[in-house]
Amino acid sequence: MFTGIIESAGKILQIAPSGSNLTFTVESPIASALRPGDSISHNGVCLTAETIPTSSAYTVTAISETLQKTNIGDLKEGDLVNLERSLRSDGRIDGHFVQGHVDNTGLIESIEEKQGSHDFWISFPEAGNGLLVPRGSIAVDGISLTVADLDSRKFKVSIIPHTIENTNLSRRKKGDRVNLEYDILGKYIRQMIGVGGLGSR
Repeated sequence: MFTGIIESAGKILQIAPSGSNLTFTVESPIASALRPGDSISHNGVCLTAETIPTSSAYTVTAISETLQKTNIGDLKEGDLVNLERSLRSDGRIDGHFVQGHVDNTGLIESIEEKQGSHDFWISFPEAGNGLLVPRGSIAVDGISLTVADLDSRKFKVSIIPHTIENTNLSRRKKGDRVNLEYDILGKYIRQMIGVGGLGSR
């Protein structure tokens, strides 16, 4: 369980194929505090730390299922990923409950720089219909954000300078694919009223 408050933007140092899986070596300041078996959110995808070869790097493996349903397979060496360690029971919840289980991916339709902020319009697949509400929560690449505006198949999030400066959003551009995780409360409510499953794009 996570909160969507990003701790660090890690750098992909190496990507090594292993059968249908990919093993990533990630450089990050949080590496020195990790132990094998720890859960870390990478662009909103919960992955397990496997090895910590140096005090500044660790490895994780994404299996084929994860690569097919998220943007983790789009990563290249040198890319930045948003990182968050799992929620501590004695910590503040500054964002919202994020499971690290990506529902599907969306596309950045436009980025508009404002005076002091950036507006991102992101399209989402039909499976997300009914799971977004204005001023509700959405995790985009693991970042807890507020839905500022909502159209039939796209939503707007307004990004403050701190978030731009401390996440991979500073490198995002129109047409990029981003991981989406909808608010868990909305998903449970939809399941209870029998609207149907999430599926993929």
